[in-house]
Amino acid sequence: MTSTPLADSLTFHTASRRHLLVECADLTATMALHHSLEAADLPGVTELIPAARTVLISFDPARTSAEILAESVRGLGHTESVSDTAREVTIDVRYDGDDLAEVADLLSVSPAEVVKRHQAATWQVAFAGFAPGFGYLAGDDELFNVPRRSSPRTRVPVGSVALAGEFTGVYPRSSPGGWQLIGRTDAKLWDLDRQPPALFVPGTIVKFAEAEREIVDVSAGGSAAGAAPGSADGASPASATATSGTDEAASAGAAYSLEVLRPGLQLLVQDLGRPGFASMGVSAAGAADRSALTTANRLVGNAETTAGLESFGGGVLLRSRGDGVAAVTGATGTITVTAADGTVLTPRLGEAFALSDGDELELGPAERGVRRYLAVRGGIDVETALGSSSADTLAGLGPAAVDKGTTLGVHDPRTALHLVDPALARTRALPQAGETVEMTVTLGPREDWFTDAGIETLLSQVWTVTHESDRVGLRLSGEVPLERARTGELPSEGAVTGALQVPPNGQPVLFGPDHPLTGGYPIIASVDDLDLAAQLPPGVKLRFTTSARPTPNTRPAEAPRTNDNEG
Repeated sequence: MTSTPLADSLTFHTASRRHLLVECADLTATMALHHSLEAADLPGVTELIPAARTVLISFDPARTSAEILAESVRGLGHTESVSDTAREVTIDVRYDGDDLAEVADLLSVSPAEVVKRHQAATWQVAFAGFAPGFGYLAGDDELFNVPRRSSPRTRVPVGSVALAGEFTGVYPRSSPGGWQLIGRTDAKLWDLDRQPPALFVPGTIVKFAEAEREIVDVSAGGSAAGAAPGSADGASPASATATSGTDEAASAGAAYSLEVLRPGLQLLVQDLGRPGFASMGVSAAGAADRSALTTANRLVGNAETTAGLESFGGGVLLRSRGDGVAAVTGATGTITVTAADGTVLTPRLGEAFALSDGDELELGPAERGVRRYLAVRGGIDVETALGSSSADTLAGLGPAAVDKGTTLGVHDPRTALHLVDPALARTRALPQAGETVEMTVTLGPREDWFTDAGIETLLSQVWTVTHESDRVGLRLSGEVPLERARTGELPSEGAVTGALQVPPNGQPVLFGPDHPLTGGYPIIASVDDLDLAAQLPPGVKLRFTTSARPTPNTRPAEAPRTNDNEG
């Protein structure tokens, strides 16, 4: 085991105020850097997101800085091989994929030779992304470099073994995808009851072998191979607690619960998310407006991390089953409590108020801002996934969206850590459709993929939040698209909440908390105020500013299109 310096082959890019993107020369160097960073455990580093040519470092600005981290990373050495300590797994495969013959033609070998060499190669998980449990496996046989399908499939069955670019992978859930299918397996790639839940984590050595028995595709119905309990594809939300909460609360003898009479446009259970699982392809998710949720929890005496309700657009009607204390924060709008005897109360936004058995709590439509938060003393009681009650709408982790008729259990109010706060919380000035909001951004990590005119357009043009917006991202529209200096896509790399990713049409997408963990479109900048971004309604107009304007520079040459950006 030898150690060599990394500094000469590394390039550093600012990804946000709390993220540093480190670019390596190739995949092998990236895997070595990730291993070195894990071993070094640098002060202030909170998470690592490895990808094809980069490692995204999340850090706590109160403990370190991008400059300090860059200097520390330059001083690291890396081990040439970590396979002696890596976990090893064997995947049994039935090599009958729809694209096996086409792959053989592309590689100028026979289908039998593809299978033989796929089994003979040693594969190692380089990074995870696309979906929880989806690992990008790099092999030691240079034969395997296969283009993606020109027309992606709308549905790839769970357990499909596939090739794309220099990688092989196994689909942990049924999903759209453009990789070339060469076989299928019944191996369970994602299982929340297993530690770790992902079978493929970075560094894992994978060998493929011929399956000894027939594999049955049951992904279209019933319990699929690789599926989580109660899921057809291994990653659907844990809906049991959200749809049968009435029976569960009754059977548990719950003293307090909330009955959902009207959920509005979207009602989700959220806490502060599940950071720390990026290596398994899982983003943190959590409340879109974190300050609103933590304020509501503080008002009712809960810990900041306690689960509450996030309402998109308002229009929610709940009935209290028992006595409790609640608070509403976030977007402005009416708050009405109607008692069983017809008495009507109107609590203020940002203050704690009592709920009695039979009271109906109505959150009117959002007037300024778009997301309203409800905390109840004790906290919402739902099944957790990876230690969090957060609903991740893209990955399908956590409780499902709350429907009409659901009864949500509430933890015993006596478990709250603090006293109820009688003070009125300070309200924020939030926008409404048609108004213009100025937001500061941090340029990077890929501003060099855009011309100086493109960056000037980003910072001078008015952008409108479109109706094609959700927790995954806000699609923005501007009169002039952002001009690229390079075409094509990047090798897949980590992305952050608040990133402004730019697809080929030049119209940016502002990533929300449920954004993809990795992606191949360049990110020109990231917004600094994530909580404000969570409260931007469709129709609001944006102006971006930054204190760090780029200087004219020589732009790099056009990059080739890559094949490893998604499933």
